This record gives sequence, C-alpha cells and structure tokens, in this order.
Amino acid sequence: MLINPDAVPTMTFGWGSIKWFVTPSAIAGAGSTLGEVIVNPGMGHARHNHPDAEEVLYVISGEARQMVGDGEEFPIREGDAVHIPAGVYHSTFNTTWRPLRLIVTYTPGGEEKALEAAPDFHLHQAGDIPAWRPA
Repeated sequence: MLINPDAVPTMTFGWGSIKWFVTPSAIAGAGSTLGEVIVNPGMGHARHNHPDAEEVLYVISGEARQMVGDGEEFPIREGDAVHIPAGVYHSTFNTTWRPLRLIVTYTPGGEEKALEAAPDFHLHQAGDIPAWRPA
C-alpha cells in the first residue's frame, strides 16, 4: 500500500509537527506505527514515556540533544538511530536553527493516540498546510 504524505493529516504542537503514515487505526492489520516528526529550531518536547511501546528514532536531517532514561544527554545528527525501550523516559531538543527531521516508529503501534491529549495539540486535515508561528 502506498501512503502519500499529502494524503494524511498533520499533528502540530508548539514544538513541531508529525505526520503518521502507518498506524493500526488507519491501516487494517498494521502492528506498528511509522511517521515523520519535525522538531522546530530551538524547540523540543517534554520528557515523557510510552509505557506499552518501544520507540525508534532515525535522524533524517538536523541535530539535537537526546535524553534516554536517567543517562546523560547525548548529541544526535543525520544518520543516527536511537532505541528507546518501552516505559523509558526520553526527550529530544533541537539545538540548531534548522528543522530536525526524524522517522519515528512505535512497536506495537497505537501510542500516537496519546499525543492527542497534549494541551498544544492541533489536527490539520490532509492537504491543509499549518501556519507556523514563532514561539
């Protein structure tokens, strides 16, 4: 099945945006979630966890500081991958003036639904282009 990014909704938050291409709720039989996350320059998301799913981040472009568990923050950049075990707290902060682009997966899928409870969550229908406003 081909998924065109223009054919799926966009989630936006104060820190960036997400397009989920594969989710169990959108594709019958899908067992995982896959999407592209953009973290805006100088922004990041709050430390959080996914109790029932592991997460993998793959950096398409940009640079950031990554925290996983109680360990020290470490730099990530284009080509790096990060594995986050289920239930482990983590955060990502874009340290540059360029957007940070990530491919993100959840296994099993479904954790993306929790993002809808974020206070700064907005859902833009497929084809809509969100207007970016500086923080």
